[in-house]
Amino acid sequence: MQENSFFPQPVQAAVSQVLQVGSHIQPFSKESTEKAPRIRDAKKVHSVCPYCAVGCSLNVYVKDGRVIDIEGAPESPINHGTLCPKGSATFQYTVNSSRLTQVLYRAPYSDAWEVKPLDWAVEQIAQRVKKTRDETFVERLDDGREVNHTLGIASLGGATLDIEENYLMKKLLNGGLGIVSIENQARI
Repeated sequence: MQENSFFPQPVQAAVSQVLQVGSHIQPFSKESTEKAPRIRDAKKVHSVCPYCAVGCSLNVYVKDGRVIDIEGAPESPINHGTLCPKGSATFQYTVNSSRLTQVLYRAPYSDAWEVKPLDWAVEQIAQRVKKTRDETFVERLDDGREVNHTLGIASLGGATLDIEENYLMKKLLNGGLGIVSIENQARI
C-alpha cells in the first residue's frame, strides 16, 4: 500500500538534499557568541523608584561596586516592569557627570560656590534649626493655653518614605522640636 504524501518521493528527496547544504554553517560567528548583555555577571539589587508615591519596583544591576543599569522589575505587581520618564532616567541620575556629589555652599551676597565637607553642612543645618526654634518657640498663647510649638520651621517629607520613617519623622519634628507644619510630598 502506498503512503499518501503532499510531495512525491523524488521532490522530498531533492528538498532534503538542498536543506543539508547549509547545515554545517553556524548561525552565529564566534565573536557574536562571546558577546553578552552587560548585566549578565552583575548583581541584581531590588529597589524602589524615589520619584513619586507610586512605589515602582526597580532592578538595579551592580558590578564591581558600580551601578551599571537600572530597569523596571517585571515581577512587580505595581509597575510590571514599566517605568515613567522619571523612573526610566534613574540610571542617568546616578551616573551623570553633572550630578552633584559634594556639598556646595554660597555665602550670603556672594556669587561664588564653595565646596564644603558634609560634616560642616550638617553642623550648619543643626545650628540654624536650633537658632530658629529658640527664637520662634511659643510655650503658651496669650490666653494661657499651653502649645509648646514653633511656626518658624516647616517640614516637607519625601513621597517614598515608608510608614515607619514617616512615624519617626513626625515624632522627632513634632514631639521633639515642636514643629507644627509637617507635610508629605505624597499628598501634594
